[in-house]
Amino acid sequence: MWKQSRTGLAATTGALALLACISGPAEAAVQITGQVRAGGAAVANSTVTLWSATAGDPQQLALVRSGADGRFEIASDQTPGGDTSLYLVARGGTPAASAPGGDNPAIALLTVLGSRVPATVTVNEMTTVASVWTNAQFLDGAALKGPPLSLRIAAGNVPNFVDLKTGGWGEAIQGPLNSGQTPTMANFATLADLLAGCATRVIPDACGKLFAAAAGPRSDSPNDTLAAAQSIARYPWYQPGRLFALLDQFYPVPPVRMDGQPKPPNMRPVPFMPYLIWAPSAWVLPLKFDGGGYRAGGEAMFDSEGNLWVGDNFTIGWQGQDALWQGNATKFAPDGKPLSPITTGFTGGGMEGGTFGAAVDANDNAWFTTYGGHSIAVFDKNGKPLTPPDGITFGGRLGLMQGIIVTPGGDVWALGASKSQLIYFPKGDLTKGRIVCEGAAEEPCKSFLGPFHLAIDQQDRIWVSNAFAEHVTRFPAAEPGKAENFYAGASPAGLNVDSQGNVWITTRFGNGLMGKLHLADMDARAKFGGVVPGMDYMTTTMSTQQGGTDHSGSVTLLRPDGSPYPGSPFTGGGLPGPWAAVVDGNDNVWISNFAMPDSPIVQLCGVRTETCPPGMNTGDQISPPGGYVGGGLQMQTDIAIDPAGNVWVMNNWQDIASCIGKPREALSTRCGGQGVVIFYGMAKPVRTPQIGPARAP
Repeated sequence: MWKQSRTGLAATTGALALLACISGPAEAAVQITGQVRAGGAAVANSTVTLWSATAGDPQQLALVRSGADGRFEIASDQTPGGDTSLYLVARGGTPAASAPGGDNPAIALLTVLGSRVPATVTVNEMTTVASVWTNAQFLDGAALKGPPLSLRIAAGNVPNFVDLKTGGWGEAIQGPLNSGQTPTMANFATLADLLAGCATRVIPDACGKLFAAAAGPRSDSPNDTLAAAQSIARYPWYQPGRLFALLDQFYPVPPVRMDGQPKPPNMRPVPFMPYLIWAPSAWVLPLKFDGGGYRAGGEAMFDSEGNLWVGDNFTIGWQGQDALWQGNATKFAPDGKPLSPITTGFTGGGMEGGTFGAAVDANDNAWFTTYGGHSIAVFDKNGKPLTPPDGITFGGRLGLMQGIIVTPGGDVWALGASKSQLIYFPKGDLTKGRIVCEGAAEEPCKSFLGPFHLAIDQQDRIWVSNAFAEHVTRFPAAEPGKAENFYAGASPAGLNVDSQGNVWITTRFGNGLMGKLHLADMDARAKFGGVVPGMDYMTTTMSTQQGGTDHSGSVTLLRPDGSPYPGSPFTGGGLPGPWAAVVDGNDNVWISNFAMPDSPIVQLCGVRTETCPPGMNTGDQISPPGGYVGGGLQMQTDIAIDPAGNVWVMNNWQDIASCIGKPREALSTRCGGQGVVIFYGMAKPVRTPQIGPARAP
């Protein structure tokens, strides 16, 4: 149904206009009262369209014009389903905050509402930035479409940035974890200010300057504010200083008066604050979330609904000491809200000290390996333990555990780090698990040296990284005894398989002489003092590494046959201590880092270079030279991609001095990393749970 605006004219004709006149608001399934604003003031005579987004092309539901005060009413008799995402686009109009006056066709503003539509909304620059960054993977101009789960996750995160009713700040971005610990508020407000500069034409050629600065590496210059926002969101790393320079051109600081008159304001006359003082390394908008018992998260995995499960090394409230290992399991909703108990997380079932071992099976059961419990723990989707109180220990035979995966066939494989063990659960049956091998007796265990992580390729072969060696081990899942080793670099850690069967491996100490020396020292500690002293040496050494030096790591790429990929290993300033590697839907690769207090994350060009920026080759760093920092990051373990293309990062350590030895009392609880950090809309989405190599939704 087409509905006439209370303060404007509906764009209707013939029978549609008659229908709008004879149908009362009470009959409409969707009724929205709103206002279009730019530069903090109303936009009159703007064309406002209500759209419904699904997996197919979006459907236009209604169209009206805003009144002189920017207000509008819009309605539709179509009831939105749970698989739809409603959104509003406002185009053109006359901004009250514009000095030149008149219609501005370059105005294009967006508010994504989702399936739960508020009665009152605002469409402005703030809602545009929030909607574009969260929905970046599904927007093409004003067209929004994608898988239902992906759209639901994207829409559900818009309120983290903006209040849909007022167009002001949302709850998460101005909360204590983000307003004071990340520059995201200033990044966000500055972007809104720049869009407002064009919308209100603060200088005569404001829109032309914005479009030129927002153009991506393919030289595709946008022609309205919505297209400009999308271009920035897609290429946040591309010449960010160009946009930052516009802040001074659009909103110069008033000059100091020298004639004895009252001093003018010393702040820029921007419509949205706070604004950036220094140029960002990239226009990213990460938010940090905590709670649900999270502390020092290890590996993480999404379930079929986009909820994140993560095993915690520690429990909040405990003083440091890496040897404690008593953490539980945490679950986050797709919008970052914790779903597990606030302090303890999910407990029981042998969950005691999560590691770099987490997997979710096809039934949404979450599997964890543990250090403190020397066990395997399994929870159902509601957090109920499915394993005995002590977990699965095989009669106490398990040692310190690490990686665990679910295969496309439903089998579960896990690694024991301290005893070089391989564990197998056919079809994920908890009652039929067995220890395949242990120690130096037989393959593949005799090839293991601190087995750490594992992945399965398209040929049903399992690849294992070895923390205390320079090689990875590969064996057929059907014949584990036929193991082979391939050189990777010093201390292989995370590994993942792309859609072409290539294996991406992080090597924490790289491929140079320094890496070999670190490896030898770590191996000696492991042999004479046990695995934990070896791991302590590894983590404390990595915490001081700097990217792009001899004291840094690298990423190795092996072809499916195990031979090195041309150009591998890959190094750079964004790889001070690479830990985990994940592959997105474009086959680009994302790397976490455990190094320095403010470790970056890195995006590398994958083997399908047609999905990379122009001129880039496999292994080139798409992210800035120092990686994406953005704010809120600490020393990380895992990194994960959800069905909306959001990149989640697990903070594992935050204060080195509080982790080893006796810490200062006031800082003694600051060993474990605080919270997860979400970078919105930056990766090509993948299907969850990830079972086998990554797949698009």
